[in-house]
Amino acid sequence: MRPRLAGSAAVLAVLSLQACTSQPSAEKPVSGSSARSAPYLGNRGYALSDSPFTREDTVVTARCGVGARYAGVVVTAWDPESWKPRATRWFAVPEDAAFNNYSGAKTVHSPLVDLCAENPEAPAPYPTDSLEHIAPRVRALFDLSYTRMAVVLRDPGGKTASHVGFVKSDAEQDDFVRLSGAAGDDEQNAVMSPDGRTVWFTYADRDGRKRIGFRSAEGDHHLSDEGPAAGNDLPLTVTGKPARAVQANMVHLAPHGRRLTATAPKVFGTVFDTWNSSAPLSRTSARGALLLSGCAGVVGWAGDDRVLCRTSSGSFRTMDARTGRAAGAPISVVGPQDGTVAEGMLVSPDGTKFIISVHRPNAEQDPDYGYHAPDFRVVPTTRGGTATDLADEELDLHTVFLSWS
Repeated sequence: MRPRLAGSAAVLAVLSLQACTSQPSAEKPVSGSSARSAPYLGNRGYALSDSPFTREDTVVTARCGVGARYAGVVVTAWDPESWKPRATRWFAVPEDAAFNNYSGAKTVHSPLVDLCAENPEAPAPYPTDSLEHIAPRVRALFDLSYTRMAVVLRDPGGKTASHVGFVKSDAEQDDFVRLSGAAGDDEQNAVMSPDGRTVWFTYADRDGRKRIGFRSAEGDHHLSDEGPAAGNDLPLTVTGKPARAVQANMVHLAPHGRRLTATAPKVFGTVFDTWNSSAPLSRTSARGALLLSGCAGVVGWAGDDRVLCRTSSGSFRTMDARTGRAAGAPISVVGPQDGTVAEGMLVSPDGTKFIISVHRPNAEQDPDYGYHAPDFRVVPTTRGGTATDLADEELDLHTVFLSWS
């Protein structure tokens, strides 16, 4: 379980400085002239502009800071050999954006609340909050190039309506795009498409039925309906070309793009065939279901047919996505007497390493925990290797690891 903590002073210092000096990013979400395939994301149909965030051999993280005047998300590209930052972008959170849930306001389902929530007593956006659940949810807020971030915006007063929009990187706090504004809108779970051209979300139609839809980031932003949704409690992930939304937990697209991991209540399986239309994971939409035995949390794909899982015993193990059985020995990161738990966030592109966070169970209940240093480690996916500690002033207890290309 990821601790929900007060905003980082370092993040807020960056936000305060950039709020005064930043200029809108000139980088386009997609560039044909400097085209390159999105590495290892299963989304190889998209051409990305070249930047430190889209190059191979890059790790990307996000962290949130909340203060009296500014709130924002800092996204950092890292060199996975030296673990030094290569580049940083920031996304100012609009004043009306839902980045926490609080008494008297409409409770909003959004991965941004996962990233920024401060009060552990406040309503959580989703029923599950292990890092294996949170990391892919937060990743879905951004396009593949990390140039745009989707947000859910409350109406002034914050009690009834919510609308979707997006923020461009390095823009001013009041420089955001609201994609709808009709009275009574109930739009939630906002996420970006891989190319950054559309924002996808769940919404309630005139009869109160929950649906999946999207709005274009350009033009008239009209609503395009994609079919029924499974309420608001399950997050969205948008993958593939043409883009389609999967409503489920722990969605990771395989490198070849033909299979994905996902879970949903009352649905058998952990690995499924991708489908050609947007839908919640259900007994009807599930195709080629395969259960990864003992998998309590999906960390990511370690190859076309291998998935790294946190097991129900707390160790990590590579599973065969064709048979559902173990394909490697269990990897114990913490001992039974340590008083800590380990949760996974990311697997390297070659499947040889993964990143974990080690912390005490229910750490958010400790009022002093926000002053502790994070315990991130890079661990080999094979037994007997040596783990490497990750320590940098840019890493804090708010940091979520999003992608490793």
